[in-house]
Amino acid sequence: MSGAPAFAAHSSFLATSNTARTAPVCIAGAPHDLGVSNRPGARFGPQAIRTASRMLIAGCHPTFHVETARLPIADVGNFEIALGDIAKSYALIEQQAAAFAHLVTLGGDHGVTLPLLRALAKKRGPLGLVHFDAHVDTWPETSGQINGHGSVFYQAIEEGLVDPSRMIQIGIRSPVEREVVEWTLGKGVTILSAQDVHAMSMAEVAQRIHAVVGAQPAYLTFDIDALDPAFAPGTGTPEIGGLATWQAQAILRRLGGVDFVGMDLVEVAPAYDTAEITALAGATMIWEYLCMREAARQART
Repeated sequence: MSGAPAFAAHSSFLATSNTARTAPVCIAGAPHDLGVSNRPGARFGPQAIRTASRMLIAGCHPTFHVETARLPIADVGNFEIALGDIAKSYALIEQQAAAFAHLVTLGGDHGVTLPLLRALAKKRGPLGLVHFDAHVDTWPETSGQINGHGSVFYQAIEEGLVDPSRMIQIGIRSPVEREVVEWTLGKGVTILSAQDVHAMSMAEVAQRIHAVVGAQPAYLTFDIDALDPAFAPGTGTPEIGGLATWQAQAILRRLGGVDFVGMDLVEVAPAYDTAEITALAGATMIWEYLCMREAARQART
């Protein structure tokens, strides 16, 4: 281990000093939480995730043997948003996201995924979707608001941004109206509840994801409340009975064959966190994604 100690490292994601918007993978924050239905505070998620990521900067990934310092990433800062205006904020995020070849976004509430998918779908067409969450997020509206964080994938499906037959949700377990679940399944979405995941091996879960998503481009969205509150208390809508961090890691490490074209990690709300464990879990899931993709790229060359 060389260089500055972790506590003195650069405050960007994984302490990168690269800010080039042309990097193979760009990290951007989306500090927006106007669409939450319970506790606010995910607007502070991007910086908390960046700070926690300092624990991951030394050495190599233990499975992929990818050196963190050599990941082809840049941290381009936070997206501009419109204070107090959800629709305008979404329009701004979509406009800014369109400029990047491969974007990893730090949320923010889950609503930010909608403009990110809008930007990608204009270039890629309907995408497959790997969705880690406690909630289906396919309510037609969230507390009367069509742009709430619980309505993201209802809109994404209705707008044709994702192909629901290539969409899989992992970790679902919250209270939900029967008609919402029936609508979701009726569109062709695959749902693996948290109980399903607990009853399966992580290899079986990964195989199911591969089978659903296939070989075409896909997007990964990871709501931190997919994890049990024991592992991620710092979030706006915690639900017990969720995934353990090791389960999420083990699944992500087996997704190297998926053609991911972007990712987000959302709903980290540091005001409710304990000892930074939620922010660290979020940073680690992104690190797993980056190392998994880099190892897959190296294997192809």
